[in-house]
Amino acid sequence: MKIIQTKFLTFEQKQSLFELWNAEYPERIGYKDLSEFQDYLDGLLGIKHYLLVDDFNQIFGWAFTFVREDEDWFGIIINSKIQGKRFGTLLLDELKRSTSALNGWATDHQNDVKRNKEPYLSPLEFYTKNGFMVDQNIRMENDKISAVKIRWEKGIAG
Repeated sequence: MKIIQTKFLTFEQKQSLFELWNAEYPERIGYKDLSEFQDYLDGLLGIKHYLLVDDFNQIFGWAFTFVREDEDWFGIIINSKIQGKRFGTLLLDELKRSTSALNGWATDHQNDVKRNKEPYLSPLEFYTKNGFMVDQNIRMENDKISAVKIRWEKGIAG
């Protein structure tokens, strides 16, 4: 596996990421079609993509950074077939190289299901193992997601 960094995605990459998003994230935050997913991506400022690909350029993981309210934010998705094999940490380490802080949202409960009806497991333990701090006082609560803010800072948490 290797990481490819890019600011621009091909149509095939977008299609693959759309499918990965809908397969691995909670069903409630899935996208109906590729154009809706594209609208989400278009709304992110200063986006950079980090694609985890195999020798055939098939995407097995994706991390992305963007700017929101003058802070660096991120998202990450790993194909469930390779979760638990340190590829998520590999992607996070790549993100950490080019910034001094990262912000994100993470579910802190086991109430969501994926599109295939399997449970969506909270990634909080993964993030804390990778040096992120959890701010229980800052939450996102709406009809699509219930999540807590996580933050990593260079030199503070790892």
